[in-house]
Amino acid sequence: MESAITVKGQATIPKPIREHLGLQPGDRVKFFVHPDGSVVLLPKNLSLGGTWYRQIPEPAACDYRANDHSGR
Repeated sequence: MESAITVKGQATIPKPIREHLGLQPGDRVKFFVHPDGSVVLLPKNLSLGGTWYRQIPEPAACDYRANDHSGR
């Protein structure tokens, strides 16, 4: 699935993903960047085996473009 980025930096989360995550208008999401460059999006109310996502340590700040090998 794809979604375009607007000039404001916004993207639409495709409907099948919103339904899978149980997202409703106004819900908040959290982005996690892993060392390998992959990104995970989780809904605020998601419980991972009883652990709320807010308890997952934040990844270290990094320049994501430093690892970008897409040729941009």
